[in-house]
Amino acid sequence: MAAFRYVAVDSAGALHRGQMEAASEAGVIESLQRQGFIPLKAEPDAGGGWASRFFRLEIGRPGLSRADVADITRELATMLGAGQNLDAALRFLIETADNPRIVKIMGRVREKVRGGSSLAAALTAEPRSFTRLYVSLVQAGEAGGNLSDTFERLATLLEQQRKLAATVQSAMIYPVLLVITAIGSITLLLTKVLPQFVPLFEESGAALPRPTRILIALGDITSAAGPWVLLILLLTGLAARQALKDRRVRRWTDGAVLHLPVAGNLIRQTLAARFSRTLGTLLLNGVPLIAALGIAKETLSNLAAAEAVDWTIGRARSGAGMARPLSERGIFPPRMIHLLRLGEETAQLGPMALKTAEIHEEQARVAVQRLVSLLVPAITIVMGAAVAFIVGSLLAAMLSLNDLAG
Repeated sequence: MAAFRYVAVDSAGALHRGQMEAASEAGVIESLQRQGFIPLKAEPDAGGGWASRFFRLEIGRPGLSRADVADITRELATMLGAGQNLDAALRFLIETADNPRIVKIMGRVREKVRGGSSLAAALTAEPRSFTRLYVSLVQAGEAGGNLSDTFERLATLLEQQRKLAATVQSAMIYPVLLVITAIGSITLLLTKVLPQFVPLFEESGAALPRPTRILIALGDITSAAGPWVLLILLLTGLAARQALKDRRVRRWTDGAVLHLPVAGNLIRQTLAARFSRTLGTLLLNGVPLIAALGIAKETLSNLAAAEAVDWTIGRARSGAGMARPLSERGIFPPRMIHLLRLGEETAQLGPMALKTAEIHEEQARVAVQRLVSLLVPAITIVMGAAVAFIVGSLLAAMLSLNDLAG
């Protein structure tokens, strides 16, 4: 028997850490499951301090990307839905995978399953690839004997999350490229084009127009301080990243971005869509409400929203329900709160949460289009005004030189 450290969650969503003696990691996981826990991690307690654990877990066992997990889930859903048993589905997945990481990680999962472990326990041993949400849904599917339906819902959940993220990212590519182009063009004009005219202006000895003098000063500052500005921006970014590790700073920042014009609405819609779809998927797979809220909270990257769900969990335990406590924090959109309240009243919270997710995913797409429609013209106008100022200042100086020569 060897000593193992474990991290697990009970049915109420509370986190438990401890030590246990067992023959293997799978034995720890199965023992925890028999006690009603959802295992998150089980690792040998071999000593050696944090360094040995880091190299053993972090470097030695890289995980799968979200895209890989989504593709794996869809393939498993398809094969199980076609009547294949789990071992055959895993074998086919491994044999047809092009990614060596998929072959390696899913090979370990299949070995544990063939050795008598449950699929949820085998996935728990790969925490860098499969999240608590994923493992909890698989565990509920195994317990209910509907693993095929579970993977179908999981695949839909992951694909919708990926689709929403891809919509936001792809929509922002053009504005970002436009900003980079604008900054590059203006910098090129100030540091390369403008210096070609400065000697001509100096030789003439004429009094230059004020816009031209301002332009020359800006060019000198850009040429001399450009590297320093880049260094300051880099240091500022690193300092901001470090500051965001402080929970109070992160809470204030995450709360502030929710009140930004246009962008704040997009973030709210995205959070509502992610929370609702995760919650609905968990509930339809038989996960209790309190545990489902605790798992759904972990999918929220915004700390203010996560703390609102934490508050809701505490109130729900005391019998206050879910929708009313969520509305008291004022984080999520009123439409989401209203639909979830309707789901509670009609005992259809799971289906209603999924319907809510569809509505807010569409709202998020609309918000993205609105944000892009505002950003692109604004960036174009600012860029055009800056270039016009530069060209106009040069033309004014050239005209003054012509007047002097005449």
